[in-house]
Amino acid sequence: MFGLVPFERKGRGLQRRNGDYFDIDSIFENFFNDAVLPSFFSKSNQMRVDISENDKEYILEAELPGVKKEEINLEVHDDRLTISVNRDESNEERKDNYLRRERRTSSMVRSFSIENVVSDKITAKHENGILTLVLPKKEETKPKGRKIDIS
Repeated sequence: MFGLVPFERKGRGLQRRNGDYFDIDSIFENFFNDAVLPSFFSKSNQMRVDISENDKEYILEAELPGVKKEEINLEVHDDRLTISVNRDESNEERKDNYLRRERRTSSMVRSFSIENVVSDKITAKHENGILTLVLPKKEETKPKGRKIDIS
């Protein structure tokens, strides 16, 4: 249906790689993706993205609540669109005898294959916590017919 494909580094759930149930990488991956530790190691910090299309373009909407435009980085490289967000927050409160500092750093990254998109004409808009990207489709080139002369 869509020609825009999101990249994922690793799968979910109990998976068997190369027919081996005791693959150490799978064991650790499944441990950290398990329901025992859902908020720490799951994809809860991954940005939510909706993709739709019409005849001329793909429309990608990423939910980025509380993220400022300056914290968003969009890059296209080798037919791959990457959306990344880096946030650094700090609060400081001083009173008579104490100082309270709180710091928080977070980041999110999503990548999409855009081999059938005209990357020079991608447009982006950030409004009310939603990043909207319009990705124009490449026109399909159909082979032209020709007459072959017989000698």
